[in-house]
Amino acid sequence: MSEHPQLPPHEPQPHQAPPTQQPTSAPLPPQYAPQPLSPTEERNLGMVAHLVPAVLLPLSAGTLGFVGSLVIYLMYRDRGPFVRAHAANSLNVQIITAILLIVSSVLMIVLIGFLAYPLVIVVATVIHVIGAVKANNGEWWTPPLTPTMVR
Repeated sequence: MSEHPQLPPHEPQPHQAPPTQQPTSAPLPPQYAPQPLSPTEERNLGMVAHLVPAVLLPLSAGTLGFVGSLVIYLMYRDRGPFVRAHAANSLNVQIITAILLIVSSVLMIVLIGFLAYPLVIVVATVIHVIGAVKANNGEWWTPPLTPTMVR
């Protein structure tokens, strides 16, 4: 049976100098720096941030509506204030929708949740459609009855 060689220790020996480290945070080359979006691109992405949840909410019974908003928010939040605001608003609507859907699920025990669940989905879909129209028109908009959790 052969024995494995012992790995060298990770700590520097007292008579050895610690290894020097190179700076790791070099500036990005210009072609890799995030470029600001044009106003048309910002409007289109703001509209998509609302349209994707408007389509996915009814199709997935309220479970996948946040995905499109979250992807757009994470990818484009530093590239323009308009798309950031609309994606954040869309995420805020999705958070409130999720909370209300959970409450509606609990209320299904007393049967009122069976009415509340689809009502929440319809209201959230309408809010997203209004947000998509406002974003497409280039208007800044804050959804009604929605606290600001994501900025």
